[in-house]
Amino acid sequence: MITSLRLQNFRSYIDDSFEFNPGVNIVVGPNGSGKTNLLEAVLVLCGNKSFRTRDINLINEKCKWARLEGNFENSERVLKLTINSEVSKKEFVLNGKEHKRLNFTQTVPVVVFEPNHLQIVARGPDVRREFFDDLLIRTQPTYKQFLNNYNRALTQRNSLLKKRHHVSPDQIFVWDIRLSELGEKVAVARHQLLQQLSSELPEVYSKISGKPATVALRYCAGFAVESYGSRMLARLQQTHSRDAERGFTGCGPHREDIEFIFEDQPALNVASRGETRSIMLALKILELQMIEKARGAQPILLLDDVFSELDGARRRALVDYLADHQTIITTTEADAVIEYFSTGTHNLIPIQKP
Repeated sequence: MITSLRLQNFRSYIDDSFEFNPGVNIVVGPNGSGKTNLLEAVLVLCGNKSFRTRDINLINEKCKWARLEGNFENSERVLKLTINSEVSKKEFVLNGKEHKRLNFTQTVPVVVFEPNHLQIVARGPDVRREFFDDLLIRTQPTYKQFLNNYNRALTQRNSLLKKRHHVSPDQIFVWDIRLSELGEKVAVARHQLLQQLSSELPEVYSKISGKPATVALRYCAGFAVESYGSRMLARLQQTHSRDAERGFTGCGPHREDIEFIFEDQPALNVASRGETRSIMLALKILELQMIEKARGAQPILLLDDVFSELDGARRRALVDYLADHQTIITTTEADAVIEYFSTGTHNLIPIQKP
């Protein structure tokens, strides 16, 4: 748990400090007052990337550096951000020891739930890929390296494709092999994650919505997962000329989608607005449980103005899962949130516009 946080030149904050209790912390203030910036600060200090922007944009626009300093149950953390020649530099200090980057175990588990998550079903494939890849990164220590290696190999192959008149087929074939090997690792990990989530999703959805339904996730892979690598390699060779003309690689995990299924039909076509929100709420709850199991610790839960997007029944369902977690909630109307928590179990943090 985080107990206190100081922000210097971070987003809209020049030098401000906040304290948090172990239960529910309600950050209340008007739009534009910096509520989401505060959640973002907790997120990046814990070792995660921002859900909104690049590191360089986290520094106050009038400054060349930013600093976050937080006290946690058993540790002290500092994050230093600096700008040098329009490039940002990041450095962590954990209990007095400097780190250029944090490994899996050095991060603090955090789950973010913000309004854009409720739109994932209807948004583009890239948004869905990023959502589930992020969950894999935070629950499987090796997945981030697989994905980074895949993206580097993809960049290299695309670069060679654009120089097709100066590159031999053998040079590209080397990257075909590398890309298909790494692509298989990414695809298998995604497939296994979606299978696990699909097995648990109907039960959690029923608890939230109050009625049973068939809910699942389907990985729209370009090839059978059992033989993904060999089939992808064959396709890369078959489409070499077309890829060279276009200047990019047309198959692989970077082109694939995840489909939400509701009552055996694509959720995008048949699920109502309320049903879609229940699906995403159930998915976020499963994410919370998966991260807790993978890390052996309860994640900090950050809710960015989500209560305004949910009706009373879904708010109550969400609150039922918050009981044992430190939670930081942002809202423009404190009363709309406080009524769902018992007297004395919440900490109110007012914020005014800067």
